Amino acid sequence: MQDNASPHAPRDILLTLFKTAVEAAQPDRCLAPHWPEPPRKGKLIVIAAGKAAAAMARAAEANYTALLPPERRAGLTVTRHGYGAGIAFNWTGLIEAGHPVPDAASERAAREVLALAETAGREDTVLVLMSGGASALLAAPAEGLTLADKQALTRDLLRSGATISAINCVRKHLSRIKGGRLARAAAPARLVTLAISDVPGDAPDAIGSGPTAPDPTTLADARAVLARHQISPPPAIAAALADPRNETVKPGDEAFARAEFVIAASPANMLGKAAEAARAAGYEPVILGDALEGEAREVAAAHAALALEAQRRGERVAILSGGELTVTVRGEGRGGPNQEYALALALALKGAPGIYALAGDTDGTDGGGGDASDPAGAIVTPDTLARARASGRDAAIFLANNDSTGFFEPLQDLVQCGPTQTNVNDFRAILVEPQQREP
Repeated sequence: MQDNASPHAPRDILLTLFKTAVEAAQPDRCLAPHWPEPPRKGKLIVIAAGKAAAAMARAAEANYTALLPPERRAGLTVTRHGYGAGIAFNWTGLIEAGHPVPDAASERAAREVLALAETAGREDTVLVLMSGGASALLAAPAEGLTLADKQALTRDLLRSGATISAINCVRKHLSRIKGGRLARAAAPARLVTLAISDVPGDAPDAIGSGPTAPDPTTLADARAVLARHQISPPPAIAAALADPRNETVKPGDEAFARAEFVIAASPANMLGKAAEAARAAGYEPVILGDALEGEAREVAAAHAALALEAQRRGERVAILSGGELTVTVRGEGRGGPNQEYALALALALKGAPGIYALAGDTDGTDGGGGDASDPAGAIVTPDTLARARASGRDAAIFLANNDSTGFFEPLQDLVQCGPTQTNVNDFRAILVEPQQREP
């Protein structure tokens, strides 16, 4: 996004808050305190998967290369197309794959990850570096299913407005790697998972669909998700979700006898750092939580009401929130939940003076065509609607068509940063200036 405003303008403060949130979860910082000791006799096998995988794997190489000879280390990195660009790897090979819909590279990546884990013996350590996005990037369809089956179902789930936890519940029960199955492949080796969380509550079974974590959800839960969102699965999917062999690995399974799971960075930490930056800029932070879920436009309306009420009370605040919102897609436009939130927020604020906002995905891309160049989010200013009307653009029409990118692009209000090499979910900030009272 281009902006020639002064360094202390609300736009620039918002961008500083976003940058602070992203930097709080950079792998080279957050992983350093948690590296496990290298194995005394066996190999170290590093498996990195997710949108932050490239930087996580690079950090692992920097830590372990001098500690182990080449014959005692191996690794594989799986990240989204375009997210490995510019990063040189020494011994953790790279596969870029599809997100949010898996592709053929996702299927190949899952096969290679499983094969690598299965080489591990009791003297080895398998270090899994997990971040959000791994669900789509590692696609190993359950027996009787094809990649095309999973692609079609993923598209239906994404358009349905289902939460990410609900989507992952279904994914886990249609996979040979998710829901604890990677842990089973790695046993009896020591298994250490370091995760950058992008999910509400930081549940290990939800990050990347929990390939190394026990799963409390069931096949019945997965079927209920489809029923709740009125998705009629094709016969192959229905059969897989009725097959007991596709139940996930449960707590207490011997696959987890030598496993540990560490949250290295989380949305809560990200919001805490952003709150410190907001206070330094002169705003009292108000944190709504790191695990917000719901329809983007509905959450935006609620947040607009909070901002307007704070302004009426004469408060100068920064309203901060994290979590992952959803969009029920009914139109044909471009965008993602952060941009849709921003557009709905602008409509709800109705040009109220003194209120500015930013919504962005901390991984650097928010919906769109699935490209690394997609926008991360958008900025709202008091004159957003007026500038749009001046160019003949009706915000309500764009929202109805789910075309938030199309709305913000000509206003030059998109947040364009590219892959950030981390992923602690969505970041939203609303800056509220007190109303000016009449003399």
